[in-house]
Amino acid sequence: MANSVEDFSQFDISKEEKDKLVAEVIRYILFKTHQNSGCPIKREELTQLVTKNYNQRSFPAYIINEAKDKLSTIFGYELRELQRSRPSTNQARSSQQSVADAKSYVIISQLPAEVYRKYVEDVNTSHMTGFTFVVISLVHLAGGKIAEENLWHHLKRMGLYETDVNHPVLGNVKQVLETLVQQRYLQKDRVTGPEGTTVFYELAERALDGPVSERIKQYISQVLTSNSSVSVYVYMYLCIASSF
Repeated sequence: MANSVEDFSQFDISKEEKDKLVAEVIRYILFKTHQNSGCPIKREELTQLVTKNYNQRSFPAYIINEAKDKLSTIFGYELRELQRSRPSTNQARSSQQSVADAKSYVIISQLPAEVYRKYVEDVNTSHMTGFTFVVISLVHLAGGKIAEENLWHHLKRMGLYETDVNHPVLGNVKQVLETLVQQRYLQKDRVTGPEGTTVFYELAERALDGPVSERIKQYISQVLTSNSSVSVYVYMYLCIASSF
């Protein structure tokens, strides 16, 4: 706390103004997370909330860190910073992007898994969690990158079709897959070769982030030691998660 007061003293702003800014950033994070189905929030968006009235260079970082502390202590969320990844075929371009543009944030519950499932988890969205883990697992098993045609081949074996817009649980299946791109679990890349253009799905920063990546590896490891058919495992997990 002493360090926080010492850091705050460098800015020409009252404590009331500072607290108001922190509260505004927290409201924005919670609202945008709910409104955009958990899509990452760009650091630039949070910075603009602060710099619209205050020009101190290091002030946005200070306010964001204060918001991060309060989200943890009051709301039980970790404000996790992600570094935007780029498709492996576009690595040269990724080196040119600014640091600010490359960073984004998501909030993650800090509650124990059993407590979260009992008191917080929305059963109406559990199907999306199941679908997310299924798709990430398939891409992970393909080496982190898979052609769109091959991904749909695996999904069709589970009764999920690209043309299905009225799936009884997922609704528009193709649109749900695109949601994973917006949420930065996946990224799409078009590669042009002698035989034409091929669309690839590749793991993005959210799927590559430590906690998610480790959980995926654990699930895959468990099924490989108990069942030689990964497709059966994936289907069973989807059934459980989405309550078919």
